Amino acid sequence: MPPETTPPLLPPLDELLAQAYVVSLPMRVRFRGIMERESLLLRGPAGWGEFCPFPEYGDEEASRWLASAVEAAWAGFPAPLRSVIPVNATVPAVPAGHVPEILARFGRVDAVKVKVAEPGQTLDDDVDRLAAVRSALPDAALRVDANGGWDVPAAVEALHRLSAVGLEYAEQPVPTIDGLVEVRSQLRAAGIPLLIAADESVRKETDPLRVARAGAADLIVVKVAPLGGVRRALDIVAQAGLPAVVSSALDTSVGIRAGLALAASLPELPYACGLGTVSLFEQDVTLDALVADDGAISLRDVAADAGLLEQYAASPERREWWLARLRRVHALLPR
Repeated sequence: MPPETTPPLLPPLDELLAQAYVVSLPMRVRFRGIMERESLLLRGPAGWGEFCPFPEYGDEEASRWLASAVEAAWAGFPAPLRSVIPVNATVPAVPAGHVPEILARFGRVDAVKVKVAEPGQTLDDDVDRLAAVRSALPDAALRVDANGGWDVPAAVEALHRLSAVGLEYAEQPVPTIDGLVEVRSQLRAAGIPLLIAADESVRKETDPLRVARAGAADLIVVKVAPLGGVRRALDIVAQAGLPAVVSSALDTSVGIRAGLALAASLPELPYACGLGTVSLFEQDVTLDALVADDGAISLRDVAADAGLLEQYAASPERREWWLARLRRVHALLPR
């Protein structure tokens, strides 16, 4: 049966504003250049939704994040096909010596995603970080994520070196779809059968299916909020016809719940999901945080805790910034 794709009706703006909570949560380690993660949470009749596009994203792109939050809080999620979701650990672009303490926060895992191509760092830093992960977890499936940080020649050189420790796949080594095609071609010509995953080339494209049509990737990384919700993400995966890895966008447990709903609803789930990132937070918004236990997260609903919402409430200035953004983005969504 094809996935249900009918979006929920957009609630009036006043209804959203009446149940909007803005928080600023401390991080355990710098990630995407930040040590605090801001988010706007919405409470609706079906539960909680999260609206947390990064501040640099424009309103048009952010509108998909709001559609996802509305789906979660007003429509709920499709019926799941599985109740336990395998997840990977995520290692930010930290010095190699910090890798053991990062991994310790995730407990036992069978897969690890390692961030590479960080501005201001070198390929040697990436090699050392990946080697430290491999030393700590000799049997784990390793994957690297460059967030489009290399050009084609740098990507080919880097992946040639990094693949020596054994990689499951490389995520978004270059920023463009044409670049992904070229990286795949050059790696294969060099006898390196490394799988290429597309992330930004799916969620940031106006046509998220172009990466599949171009033959630019072996698998796709899908994130619920940037794609506009679970139902739309299911439809994109079905049309792309490629294996999918479900990942997060540095969400609280409210947003992770939506990612779990997507992972639970996919017909096939061949890879561990990047949904363990709550472990990178010092504090969550719920007392029942969605963190990995023995390499997986059990599917369950979560609710934001009133005390935590108050304790970690953003400053009045930041709250007004987020509410103004909510008003603008709401106006862009179809009624």
